[in-house]
Formats: sequence, C-alpha cells, structure tokens
Amino acid sequence: MCGITGFLDLRRERGEQDMLDLVRAMAATIVHRGPDDDGAWADAEAGLAFGFRRLSIIDLSPAGHQPMLSASGRSVIAYNGEIYNASDLKPALEANGAQFRGHSDTEVLLEHAEAFGIEPTLAKAVGMFAVAWYDRRDGSLWLARDRMGEKPLYIARFNSTVMFASELRCLRNHPDFRPEIDQASLSSYVRFGYVPQGQSIYRNVEMLPAGGIARISRNGDITVRRYWSAEMVAFEGKQNPFTGSDAEAVDALEELLRQSIRGCMVSDVPLGAFLSGGIDSSTVVALMQAEAKRPVRTFSIGFDVPGFDEAPHARAVAKHLGTDHEELYFSEQDVLDVVPRLPDIWDEPFADSSQMPTLLVSRMARSHVTVSLSGDGGDELFGGYGRYAQIEKTMSAIAGPGSLGSSLGRMADAAARSLLATPLKVFLPPAIAAGLTRRSHHLAQMHGAHPFERTYITLSSQGLPPEDLLVAPAETLNRMWSGDLAKSFPGPVERAQIIDTLQYLPCDILTKVDRASMAVSLESRAPLLDHRVFQFAWRLPERMKRRNGEAKWALKQVLLRYVPRELIERPKMGFGVPIDVWLRGPLRDWAETLISESRLKREGIFRTETVRGLWNRHQAGETWQYQLWTVLMFQAWRDRWGM
Repeated sequence: MCGITGFLDLRRERGEQDMLDLVRAMAATIVHRGPDDDGAWADAEAGLAFGFRRLSIIDLSPAGHQPMLSASGRSVIAYNGEIYNASDLKPALEANGAQFRGHSDTEVLLEHAEAFGIEPTLAKAVGMFAVAWYDRRDGSLWLARDRMGEKPLYIARFNSTVMFASELRCLRNHPDFRPEIDQASLSSYVRFGYVPQGQSIYRNVEMLPAGGIARISRNGDITVRRYWSAEMVAFEGKQNPFTGSDAEAVDALEELLRQSIRGCMVSDVPLGAFLSGGIDSSTVVALMQAEAKRPVRTFSIGFDVPGFDEAPHARAVAKHLGTDHEELYFSEQDVLDVVPRLPDIWDEPFADSSQMPTLLVSRMARSHVTVSLSGDGGDELFGGYGRYAQIEKTMSAIAGPGSLGSSLGRMADAAARSLLATPLKVFLPPAIAAGLTRRSHHLAQMHGAHPFERTYITLSSQGLPPEDLLVAPAETLNRMWSGDLAKSFPGPVERAQIIDTLQYLPCDILTKVDRASMAVSLESRAPLLDHRVFQFAWRLPERMKRRNGEAKWALKQVLLRYVPRELIERPKMGFGVPIDVWLRGPLRDWAETLISESRLKREGIFRTETVRGLWNRHQAGETWQYQLWTVLMFQAWRDRWGM
C-alpha cells in the first residue's frame, strides 16, 4: 500500500532535476501512506514526472521500489494497492520470456500491462489499486482505479499542467494548482456529508470514478471511461439468476469468500483483521481463521458509553473462533482528542463521524500489524442497511395510480413548489422558514414525480438540501437520482443497493477507511468487495438476501457454519460516537467558534439563520447533530487548508 502523485507539464520547459524536486515535494505530503521508501522518476522531454511513497507489503527488497521501469524500458508505473492474483498473471508473462527481478505484484502488473495492454491487464487483475502507467511507445499516460473504489485517485487540470494524486494535499504543492471551492461539489457535500466521485471540493479537480480509466495524450487531452461497471455487472447478474437450492447458494458463496480471503491474506508483513462482532467482520474473521495455520490477530475497540460499545460482542466471537484478540477501551477524552486532526487526515470535507472510531481502531491495529482485513461491503451487497426496509415499506405504501400516496405526492410537490416560488419565507422567522422548506422538500421527496429517488435521497442523506443551507447553492445530482436506473433495477431495495454501491460505498465508507488506515500507515483490505463476490451476490434472488425480515440472509448462513446464532443475533449497531451529547458538552465551545454568527455572516457561505437556528434547537434538546456535523467539518476543513 502506497501513495502516488505526478504531473504532465505540457509546456515541457522544466529540466529533469526541477521536475524531480517538484514531484518529490508533492509526494512528501503523503509520507503517512508510505513511510518505508520514496521514489521519483521524470522524463523532461515528455514533461512527465511520477512521485511515490511506499508502505512495503509484498517483496520488501529494493526490487519492489517504485516508480518502476519495465525490463525493456518502454513503460513505467507508479502504483498504490495490491494485486492479490499476481501469481496467476505471471505464467503468461514467463511463457513470453519475461524474467522477473523480484516477486512484487508491481512488477507483474507493469510487465503485464506492457505485454498485453493496460485494459486487458486490469480486466484480469483481482485487487484494489490506483495506477499511473506511462507507455513511451505512443506517449500515453494511463490512470486507473480499482473496480469498487477502495483506493483513491484524483485528476486535475490547471492551464498547461495535468496532475494526479492519491490525496488532494499533493496537488497543493504544485505551483500551478489554484485552490478554489467548487460550488456544485459543496452543494453535494452539504446534502450527503461527502463529495461524490467524479467531483472534488476544488474546481478543475475530480475523483476518478471506481472502475474508471483515463487516457491522457501527449497534448493533455483527457478521456475518461469505465473499464468495469458495477451497474452493468449487477444488471447482468440479475439477468442470469442463481437457480440452485439455498444450501447450494450458501456453499457457492462460502467458496467465493474463502477464495477472496486467501488472496487478501497474502503478505510479507504481519496481518490481522478488524472485528466488531457484527455479521460482516465476523464472517471475514471466521473464514480467515479457517484458512490460517495459527490464531488470527483480531482487533476491536470499546467505549464506556451506553449504546456505542461493540467490544463485548467482538470479544465473544473472538473467543469462540480462537483468535489472538486485542481489545482497547477508549475514554471520551481519547475520542475528543482526535477531533482537531480530522480535517487534516480527510483533506476534503468529510462528515461521517464514525471516522473517529475508525481512526482509533486503525491506530490500535497498526501497533501490532501492517495489514488488516475488514468487513466493508456486506451491507451494500447483501441488503443489510435498515433504510432498505424503510424504502421498501414506503414505496409499497405510495405505489400505484390513484393511491393515497399518489395524491399525497401531487399535493406535496405542489406545496413545495409554492413555498419556494412565493415570498412566504419573507414573512416568517428565517429559522422557521428554513425548517418549513426542509419539511416540504421532505414531503416532495417522499411522494414526488420520481417517488423512489425523492424518498431515497432523503433516507440516505446526512445533511440538508443545499438550497436550505447555502447562500449560493449549485447542486448537480448524478444521473442515478433522475430515475434512469428504474428500468434496470425496478425493485426499491435493489435500486437502493446499486445507488449505494455507486456512491455511498466508495465516497463515504471506503473513503473513511482509506484515510483513517493510511493516516497510521496501515493497509486495509476488504475481501467482501472482490468483484467475483459482487457478481455472485447480484445473481442471488432477493429471498436469499433478505428473508422474513432478516437482512444479509445468505451471508449470515455462511457465518452460522462457524459461529453459533446466539453470538450474532443482536440489533445492528453503527460504528459511531455520541456526537449529539458532545455538541452540547465538551465540543460546544469548539463548535461555537466555527459557526459563530459573526463568522457565518462574514464568510457568506452558509445561511446564518438556518445554521444558528439548528444549533440553538440542538442545544434545546432537539436532534440535529448530523446536519451540524456536516457544517462543522466543512468549517474545520476551511481553517486547516486556508480556504
């Protein structure tokens, strides 16, 4: 696991040493992603430079050093991630006469791309990665990201310079970079609590989408497309449904998971797993232990806060499986001490407060291992989120022409349009007007012209509609919110799952885990996100995912082969912290500074009356912590990055 960065200078005026110095300075900002080694490569004639930071996982020798030139010298690679099936790709290369200097997956990826092309190579690769590959033959720079979006990769264009990086902070070290907030991305952020892929908080910068590949020509033309589409694979899975028995489905799923976990356990450094005691992480650990020859290292953290402590559940599962379990309890102050670091670690506004315990458990694991497996992806693949039951129930209630829901929809939509189109708000106290606007939007979203999308965008949003919160909203929603997915995914739960796979999973869950783990130089791997597991999950009929009110049915059946039901039969818990209480107590002064009335008015970004109204109502006992946390994390980010 590493960090990469680089640039293409279309003016081609810099000398090689100048380029090397500059790209090293860019890479130095992500030393946390790779504390073991660094490297730089430049071609002044091409105007291209690669920078690299290495966290040594496979082949710890200098033979794994990057940027890496191919044996022929024709191509060069800078690569972040792991290719779990590198050994399966080697034979075809050896048959072609390739001789390897080491045993790193980087060298296999590089030589395979040169021999067979970058896209055919990515089609065969199993893993998580962000890749920069340069082919001197035609002068093309290729940038690619793994199928599910585990590893980040930003692309930027400023005048005559194209830049790329694992994190935005690298770009800020290039003299051509001009930081300016993108209003459309800010609008998306205040709604969701994260910036969706394809965008970034800065103008002229975008996150390459999961499964995306970009070709950058000699003259700087950028072409982006998908080499792998979760949407297409999911649809094809539905068209080719699994027709076997329940037992056959569970057998097939177990074998796929064991195959994925075997690949994820390949490492030349100590390896372990996060364990919360929930279905996803417990399944991963159970299968790891079944594959291992010695007790697996597992890690969990606890909080002395009622309703937020999963440690006892993890402890019970670990004891049953016989893992070498480490558990650490954190005090309230331990967690609060993390808050000032958040806007530095997440160098783009990010407001999922579970970032705090994720960072703490990563820090704890890193004191024992360098690689840790996680259970991320189980909810999206197997229908685990509670909001899936909500959307199914809601859509059932409002479905059909002439139904009460349809009438309510027309009324709510009309009410929302009327409220927004008339000067009614002028005659209301601003905070109340904002609340009415929000509630009318909620009704419209619940029952409007696209009832599913209007409902689900409400259920899956953390913040507020940008028109309620921002002085200058400029939201541009992805096509997934327009109703375009209805034909391919007509069922409400399956459509919610694919939307979450395309947006919430890569932009919230995987962003949270990547930044938290890499902040402490820990590699996190997610075996449930193997694309073969994803493909199979979408072949399963709905009854094998959600049955009789039981979510993740097939996944749970795999787990029950290793763990007794009584250890996992409990309500689903989020990996959270009591932000609502803290904003009325130990974080109150910190928050007041960030959203003081004078500051909000001076900056002119947020509607002062709305933010202060939410703050005052929260202090009075109402629950607005998530909406407020979204604003607070943006304000803290601005302070850290001088925006």
